[in-house]
Amino acid sequence: MTQRTGSTGGLPAPSQVIELLAAEFERAGYEIEDVVVDTSARPAKIVVVADGDRALDLDTLAELSRAASQLLDEVPEVSAPYVLEVTSPGVDRPLTAPKHFRRAHGRKVELALADGTTVLGRVAAVDDGILTVVVRERSDFSRRQIRLDDIAKAVVQVDFSSPSKRELELVGQTGGGAV
Repeated sequence: MTQRTGSTGGLPAPSQVIELLAAEFERAGYEIEDVVVDTSARPAKIVVVADGDRALDLDTLAELSRAASQLLDEVPEVSAPYVLEVTSPGVDRPLTAPKHFRRAHGRKVELALADGTTVLGRVAAVDDGILTVVVRERSDFSRRQIRLDDIAKAVVQVDFSSPSKRELELVGQTGGGAV
């Protein structure tokens, strides 16, 4: 987790925001991935990035934002005006931990491996340090296992096409449509 800030001038430090909000977010089934306190913005901005095993929809983001705002309003040391933003990680966030791969189940990912090769596939599973991805091989799909330690960089790919029935079967999902 990164915690970036300059002087917080009347605002809590990222670590204080995490300490204050973590229990509330956990009750809702989410964890705080990052907090940025940007005092150079006018007004200053507090950004809380949350993630969980369930997708963050707009209603949940609004609920978390209201709860965070109420908790921050109760802190007497918060004297500067600020804008609060509660958001989910962007699709460009690198996948760096097993939980990130688990949460990307069914999503298409691009993996840069330590040996310099690249793998494009759909996340099927992650277990005991091994990522299983469904990859296209010629005219069919197959499962490939890759040690997480062998992955130099991994990012989710924006994918507007619907996966094939065979690809969904190998990922462990049924039905059609986008993942």
